[in-house]
Amino acid sequence: MAEILLPYVERDPDGRALADEAGETTWAQLQDRTNRVIDVLRRAGLEQGDRVAVHSGNRREVYEIAMACLHAGYYVLQTNWNYTTDELAFVLDDSDAKVLIADDRYVDIATAARERCDDIGLFLVLGTGTDDGGPSSYEDALAEATATEPGGQVCGAAMFYTSGTTGKPKGVLSATFTPGSPVHELIETAQGVRQGLSIPEDGRVMLVGPVYHSGQWSMTVYPLLCGVTVCMIRQPDAEQILDVIDREAITNLVLNPVDFVRLLKLPEERRARFDGSSLVQAVHGGAPCAPDVKRRMIEWWGPVVTEYYGASEGGLFALSTSDEFVRKPGSVGRVLPFIELQIITEDNQVAGPREEGLIYVRHRSGADFTYHKQPEKTADAHREPGQFTLGDVGYLDEEGYLYLSDRKSEVINSGSVKIYPAEIEGVLAAHPAVDDVAVIGVPNEELGEEIKAAVKLGSGHEKSAELADELISYVADRLPDYKVPRSVDFLDELPRTDAGKLAKASLRERYWAATGRKI
Repeated sequence: MAEILLPYVERDPDGRALADEAGETTWAQLQDRTNRVIDVLRRAGLEQGDRVAVHSGNRREVYEIAMACLHAGYYVLQTNWNYTTDELAFVLDDSDAKVLIADDRYVDIATAARERCDDIGLFLVLGTGTDDGGPSSYEDALAEATATEPGGQVCGAAMFYTSGTTGKPKGVLSATFTPGSPVHELIETAQGVRQGLSIPEDGRVMLVGPVYHSGQWSMTVYPLLCGVTVCMIRQPDAEQILDVIDREAITNLVLNPVDFVRLLKLPEERRARFDGSSLVQAVHGGAPCAPDVKRRMIEWWGPVVTEYYGASEGGLFALSTSDEFVRKPGSVGRVLPFIELQIITEDNQVAGPREEGLIYVRHRSGADFTYHKQPEKTADAHREPGQFTLGDVGYLDEEGYLYLSDRKSEVINSGSVKIYPAEIEGVLAAHPAVDDVAVIGVPNEELGEEIKAAVKLGSGHEKSAELADELISYVADRLPDYKVPRSVDFLDELPRTDAGKLAKASLRERYWAATGRKI
């Protein structure tokens, strides 16, 4: 059986390991199914370090696949279920994935993407398979596999794709785990995450956001490795979040600011019925949170709301408790003990207190990351080996609390979904009425940011609400819904530098000045 799961199977074989709307998985069942997944992958000819792509929503099978990869020396790659065929095909090809396992809800896009990727030898669907050369049934494959304990268990790892301003995501390979290293290294890190997030040994964590987010994945997979039950919701609404917390006695969960806004919009009568006494910590991050929204959540839920700052490239960097938010509003907290953080000014000097600069972090363990197949971008992110930046600008106060003040990169963060302006700008630039265009993120109380297109019209075209609607529809016909601008502003000129580059910081300022924040 999977070595790390053995103590929990022996302790409580019939206890719940996983739960979703479709049912439950006990620890004994998780052991059995993990062993079978390992057998399926080994029979497919996978070698140490190979990638297994999972294109799925929030469901229990995601975790048994992760357990298998983490015990068999493979990378598990959880892909964004919002991807178009082109986007998924790019990630599958770029990652060198050998296996694709797709949720039946997304099987059409997965099938089309797989046809462009010659390296994928095994294609399974979570649900009913097909008889026409399409994906085989995941359940049928497990039924034919052996559940006996796999030999030669070694550590696997996770691979995530993160955003970039070029419109193409970057594959992140972290050195936290090295496929093939002793499997016990997993539990050492997992216990550190569990303790750092104040998750009780007998706790229950809840997956609310998309499992393809590295934060949601890490803050549920690692606790599962520690024997903590994971409950999940596939497509949550605010009332369902409250119901599950109380029904399942959830102790820990990860939310986004958009969840806070929707929860606070519930009728007062429904909010009053929420007990929430089981909660130990409700962590949020991944997008800016309006201070008033966070303050109201703390007043309602009590001092369990904790903000995190981190990324796929390096995990958690800082945490801010409810008490620290009250004392240091706007801060993302103190840097964690295992992280060394410096603010570097434009002249490459270490900044003093409250002096802004690029935020650089370093793991004291020496763990680092690379961008898969992108050595130039890996080098650009590093000041020196082991010390890297995500492009965020901020400062430290006199007590060492970190504040984020801007993002150097131009990626729009809308409801924790990263959106590339360059791709949208490219579509709009092709419209015959558009002479110049800039796409930026502007304030949205619920999503953090929403997409706005600033357009300079060509000669012979007049500003009008009808033309703005036409431009929005033009994008909607060519890109997924989450990349469509919410609004269009017509400007006589767009600000540009002497070198001809769009001065987006200047453009953003007119929309963000009244908010007192920049992200």
